[in-house]
Amino acid sequence: MLEKLTDVPEGVVAVRAVGMVSREDYEKVLEPLIDEARSGGHRIRFLYQVGPEFEGFTPGAAWEDAKVGLRYLRSFAACAVVTDRDWIRDSTRIASFFMPCPVRVFSDQDLSKAIEWLGAIPREPGLAHRLLPEDGVLVVEVKHALSAQDFDALAMAVDPWIESHGELQGVVIHAHGFPGWENLVGLIRHIQFVRAHHTKVKRIALAVDGKLAALAPRIGEHFVRAEVRAFPSDQLDSAVAWAAGDGHAARSTAHEAS
Repeated sequence: MLEKLTDVPEGVVAVRAVGMVSREDYEKVLEPLIDEARSGGHRIRFLYQVGPEFEGFTPGAAWEDAKVGLRYLRSFAACAVVTDRDWIRDSTRIASFFMPCPVRVFSDQDLSKAIEWLGAIPREPGLAHRLLPEDGVLVVEVKHALSAQDFDALAMAVDPWIESHGELQGVVIHAHGFPGWENLVGLIRHIQFVRAHHTKVKRIALAVDGKLAALAPRIGEHFVRAEVRAFPSDQLDSAVAWAAGDGHAARSTAHEAS
């Protein structure tokens, strides 16, 4: 059976496998917990403890485990597996290469470390974004280390616009520093996103601080078709106006005239 663990930080979904785990355990315990966590709009920090009381999975449970993984894969922020079973530890490490979120394996005696690690993972996405339809500009706010899910969400926001309008007038990236990527999958998805979309953007404005402000335009010249310009992070409005181009200037003039 699966038991819900309650002594965990808010936003962490945690279960313990005890005895034989069946398909019904996934349907009645795990899936409702995940659905409840997703309903709040947060990414899921998941802990799965397979301790000494665990006896095995029924055939139906193994299939349900795979289905749950595929169904909720892009909703996870991080996964911790706590166990001393070698076959579970080894299979988890192999599976972690294909996960879009960080995955770590802990021993039974390190349960508290697993909980502490998950508690430190941000619940919010690494990127926040908003599309300005009048300007055809996507504004991206960088908050935390970037994940594959962040770029999936960006694609869902911009692809319908590009399909309808042909391209984005501009993209504005606003950040006070660059936090990096959660894992290798996040970096790969970032590269894939740029490769798939850079020919559909006219201008990229970087409202950033530090060394990135000086380096990014030079790097961008070699990897993207768009014109790239840097602005201080406190000049976000100027960055948006430049990214919008002539359309923004025309609207501003019309507004002042009225």
